[in-house]
Amino acid sequence: MSNSDLPLKSLTIGELFNGANATYEVPIYQRNYAWKKEEIATLIQDVYDSMIHRKENYYIGTLVSFHKGGNVFEVIDGQQRLTTLNLILNALGIPLNNQLTYRARKKSNDSIRSIPHFNIDQKDAGIVDGFQSAEASLKEIVPVHDTANFCSYFLNKVHIIHYQVPREVDLNHYFEIMNSRGEQLEKHEIVKARLIEKLSSDADKNTFHQLWEFCSQMNVYIQQKYNDPKIFGNNLCTFKPKEFGDLPSVTAAAASDQKTVSIKDILTASSAEKTENTAHEIDAFQPILDFSNFLLIVLKITRISDPNDASFDPIKFTLDDKSLLNEFDELGELTEDFVRQFGYNLLKAKFLLDNYVVHHSNEEDTLDNNPWKLQHWYKEEKSGYLKNSGGKDEAQFKLVHLLSMFEVSFTARQRKNYLFYCLFYFFRQENIQCINVDDYCNFVLRLADKYLKDVYLNPENLNDINVPKPGSFDATLLVKDESGIWKIDEQIRNTHLDFNAVFGDGSAITKGIPLFVFNYLDYAIWHRYFEDLRGDPAKNDEVVSAFFDRMGCTKFDLNMFHHFYFSRTRRSLEHYFPQANAKGVNGDPTQEQINCFGNYAMIGSDVNSSASNWTPRVKREHYLDASGKIRQVSVASLKFLIMLQQCKDNADLRDAGKEWLFQDIQVHQRLMVDLLLN
Repeated sequence: MSNSDLPLKSLTIGELFNGANATYEVPIYQRNYAWKKEEIATLIQDVYDSMIHRKENYYIGTLVSFHKGGNVFEVIDGQQRLTTLNLILNALGIPLNNQLTYRARKKSNDSIRSIPHFNIDQKDAGIVDGFQSAEASLKEIVPVHDTANFCSYFLNKVHIIHYQVPREVDLNHYFEIMNSRGEQLEKHEIVKARLIEKLSSDADKNTFHQLWEFCSQMNVYIQQKYNDPKIFGNNLCTFKPKEFGDLPSVTAAAASDQKTVSIKDILTASSAEKTENTAHEIDAFQPILDFSNFLLIVLKITRISDPNDASFDPIKFTLDDKSLLNEFDELGELTEDFVRQFGYNLLKAKFLLDNYVVHHSNEEDTLDNNPWKLQHWYKEEKSGYLKNSGGKDEAQFKLVHLLSMFEVSFTARQRKNYLFYCLFYFFRQENIQCINVDDYCNFVLRLADKYLKDVYLNPENLNDINVPKPGSFDATLLVKDESGIWKIDEQIRNTHLDFNAVFGDGSAITKGIPLFVFNYLDYAIWHRYFEDLRGDPAKNDEVVSAFFDRMGCTKFDLNMFHHFYFSRTRRSLEHYFPQANAKGVNGDPTQEQINCFGNYAMIGSDVNSSASNWTPRVKREHYLDASGKIRQVSVASLKFLIMLQQCKDNADLRDAGKEWLFQDIQVHQRLMVDLLLN
């Protein structure tokens, strides 16, 4: 039986979980639930993006089941996605008619039934963590005012393709048909096969195969895999080749081991072989994107840099890996010259990504340890080690903060426009062997300013909830020069910078304020500290006082500025004056007055919900608790720390309960907007 013979049906999520009282049974041979927060958040982000872009339907993948009789369906493939959907619906508070059960797994069954409180003795840690991740991700991604719309879209517009295997089918034969090698073929492997077939010589095929495999390992420096002075110099810290032909041929022994690579080789490659290739890596880090999305960035760079590719429109290009095959299909007939250029660009871009863009170390976020690293690989004699790409100069500190600021603002893999601009910046340099880190730092700073002023403060680029419209970044930043060559427009074009007109001043509830605005403000505050004080204890009291006057509060611990970094935990927005108390009586603010930039604080989702209805004074005492119960890294947004200190200052002058009023919100917003724009 071919795949096309299998009966299939498109179901909405509402039909899947609230249909005819069905039971989906996960058999014992299926692995335990294993999705992590990043995967759950990505799914929620994709659905939310589809909703705000008003897509008619969003297809979430497939579910393959075997009908056991009655309304019981044994889940053959897709149980990870099915469990995730169940957890998200539970986190949204949507009742479910259909059951999800796990055969011979009491802990899993008890856990899925005890949501949300899990008042049971034995818990399935994967399900508990998954539900908590779903709750946290929904709070971080879906604004409160959009929750009802999101629920409706999730139930009625998100579809899954349900393959129902007929009862007479031999399941062993079915598995063999569905996946001859034991795992699904990745899209990037299909792309690799297409590209390699266009190369005419076995030597080029093996060279391309080797660089592709090395580049695909996104959590390790490329020089540690491609340890060749002909490419990276004697110290393995420069990039020497000018074209694909400059890459050294794969040695005869290596070529003998690898064989000439064909589509058949790729299709039949075993997962064990891939595991062996990555078993002994050193200096691994957490990559900021996956390989498929990296390929899209390289493809975009390759096409935008080709003066003969007149049909290419970068504004229509999508960095979403779901479109990986489509974007390569847009090329039409592949040529050998294109494949060689793409292979060269892939290796060059991986070198630049590894050595000149921040990575997150494999350490937990703690208050006194910045996990973001901007380092390059350096070899000296027989040993190699990591060096700061900007040395000990101020550009190093600024770049770490700027690049990590972009990264925590755009965590979704399909929103890495900033990463494309940074890599494209290097590709436009005549010589990257001697990278000027100061120039690079100034470029990234101009890029952040361009984002704020020409995208986020231009109403024409925003939708009705103040999210940038599709293509607005590229339409704003990419232009052709006089000779028809694409370049990045770094000049600020928006001369009418009215922050309050876009994001509100408290006279009406804001339509929304993106995380980038809060993160860039935190950078602006840190930058002001770095320029004025730099942690120098010799600075006199007048300089310190002037700095805090500009912040709108009295002095507090400068170490909070000195150790500040952009933690990935701080992605939730908190009303400092709580919504529950905003009734506009007895001098308290109204709902309109608290829903503005001056009353919002960025905070970690792990501490947000517990204190959302507390008064500003109680929140201050709670969040700055020194007992260790509260993770201080989750509340260490510089804007929020200033708000907390301003509340403390007011407590010494006012009656209890009047420490944070609309007048304080207005003053704080004015001072912060001044810092942000200047």
